Amino acid sequence: MPNRLAQATSPYLLQHADNPVDWWPWEPAAFEEARRRDVPVLLSVGYSACHWCHVMAHESFEDEATAAYVNEHFVPVKVDREERPDVDAVYMEAVQAATGQGGWPMTVFMTADGEPFYFGTYFPPEERHGMPSFRQVLEGVVAAWDGRRDEVAQVAARIRRDLAGRSLAHGGEGTPGAEEQAQALLGLSRDYDERYGGFGGAPKFPPSMVLEFLLRHHARTGAEGALQMAVDTAEAMARGGIYDQLGGGFARYSVDREWTVPHFEKMLYDNALLCRVYTTLWRATGSPLARRVALETADFMVRELRTPEGGFASALDADSADGNGVRSEGAFYVWTPEQLREALGDEDGSRAAELYGVTGEGTFEHGTSVLRLPGAEPEPGLRERLLAARELRERPERDDKVVAAWNGLAIAALAEAGACFDRPDLVERATEAADLLVRLHLDSSARIGRTSRDGRAGTNAGVLEDYGDVAEGFLALAAVTREGVWLEFAGLLLDIVLDRFTGEGGTLYDTAHDAEQLIRRPQDPTDNAAPSGWTAAAGALLSYAAHTSSEAHRTAAERALGVVKALGPRVPRFIGWGLAVAEALLDGPREVAVVGAVDDPLARELHRTALLALAPGAVVAAGEPDSGEFPLLRDRPLVDGGAAAYVCRGFVCRRPVTDTEALTAELTPGS
Repeated sequence: MPNRLAQATSPYLLQHADNPVDWWPWEPAAFEEARRRDVPVLLSVGYSACHWCHVMAHESFEDEATAAYVNEHFVPVKVDREERPDVDAVYMEAVQAATGQGGWPMTVFMTADGEPFYFGTYFPPEERHGMPSFRQVLEGVVAAWDGRRDEVAQVAARIRRDLAGRSLAHGGEGTPGAEEQAQALLGLSRDYDERYGGFGGAPKFPPSMVLEFLLRHHARTGAEGALQMAVDTAEAMARGGIYDQLGGGFARYSVDREWTVPHFEKMLYDNALLCRVYTTLWRATGSPLARRVALETADFMVRELRTPEGGFASALDADSADGNGVRSEGAFYVWTPEQLREALGDEDGSRAAELYGVTGEGTFEHGTSVLRLPGAEPEPGLRERLLAARELRERPERDDKVVAAWNGLAIAALAEAGACFDRPDLVERATEAADLLVRLHLDSSARIGRTSRDGRAGTNAGVLEDYGDVAEGFLALAAVTREGVWLEFAGLLLDIVLDRFTGEGGTLYDTAHDAEQLIRRPQDPTDNAAPSGWTAAAGALLSYAAHTSSEAHRTAAERALGVVKALGPRVPRFIGWGLAVAEALLDGPREVAVVGAVDDPLARELHRTALLALAPGAVVAAGEPDSGEFPLLRDRPLVDGGAAAYVCRGFVCRRPVTDTEALTAELTPGS
């Protein structure tokens, strides 16, 4: 009999709807039940593409004896971290503070007031590698709850006090300048892996936002070291196993420093950010590899993550069944030499093994290899035939909920890729996703809902990253489509950021003033797998201010960037998007108004030139003179009856230009 999760919109929660554990969703009634029964709450947090979440579910939550013990002694609450990033952030901070590490599944024991007192991540069904079994942990918590309640209360109260003391007082003093940006570059060069690209050792995550900073920093300063780190890292990832050499798109991270073996889940946010980075890299270098990877990643998102409603699903799972029906990580993606010969014949199979680095010993498990492309460019014929053969395998499951923030990232990436590579279909897919967000996620007062699924809006309120990333996507779409309505929607979202998410001194919070009150109000300016809400909002506020000359939005952006001044020189790997936004601030950002009829060939050329420009964070508005579509088009007449482009920077406007070479010169940093 299904439990209370049967009505959830989250695929992750629905995966647990038939567990014998009597799960509750995160809701007040669950905590009221714990108070009524005088038992602790067992909080389990995960997400649908999490391999170890599936393992613990199979070993423990599907086990009748374990479930009976949990149901008798706890109120079990299951949370999808992608639906409730605020809940995840607060309790993950507690886990990391107490244990020095974190991850998913996250397991937290707490009082009926939401105060945690014992933590962990994955627990095995039996003692293993020094870890207690899950049953031992459960019994230990029950013994403490029943026999040492005062001690439990003291621990819970202390943890709550410690968390409350972690709030940032302000964003920092002043905005990051050229000196801080140079110090950040120096810090990155120290962490750089000269041999394999990327930063640090294993596990190695794709540093998409750091790469965006490096490319913008090179554009502004000409620093060749910044460009070289970006170029070499991008190529190493694109040739490694972290990149799907057949279907396009990137896995979440590499378990080794060589980018050979990935953790196979594919996340929307990674692929959106990386699609945008490779597009920027192509604009900077003209690299055919960057163009290919940007377009293959865009096509992957459209082909495999797009939902029937026009949005983009959150993720593809890491696990699927192999040829023997056994579910395992990476089964969909890995090959043996024999499988290649079976799919392609002996000669082409051997050629494919050489091309993609598939060996008899294997680079993964059980003699299988992850496809890489260490040398030459791919051969389209082999790739297409292998992709067709792979399609016969059982596919990984898809988490098809639509997360507002990550769709905002996808909208920006697809709009820019479509414009740069003359792929109007990608711009159309971006517009359809934006339409879905407006239609389904925004309410009448422009408050944004975090998720939807199957055309049905979820009940969870949007957090700061939803407002920042969706505004960023709308601003990119406005620049590409010439449709000012997207600028207006971005403004509505950013006004809410100013009204509901901003504290004293410009500090930003991840939840709104009127959001559900947790044991602490989450607040984290650091960029991890995706831009933090803080830096995403800063970037969108800065761009919107450039479009509209709004002093309030410019001031809010500058105040938010104070934290980048503080953190950039110290921990540049974890404030990458903040550093990229700071590059836009240092360059202006430049404001470009292209006036001319939509069917005027010169207007189209000037518009495309503006979109291809490397000036960090430049904003572009294109349309008829005084059309009312964009504030930047006001009082911008045609020149001698023809199309023209106006470039302004820091309250100073240059003479209008009427040819693409002159416009490129105006938009080259240093000019």
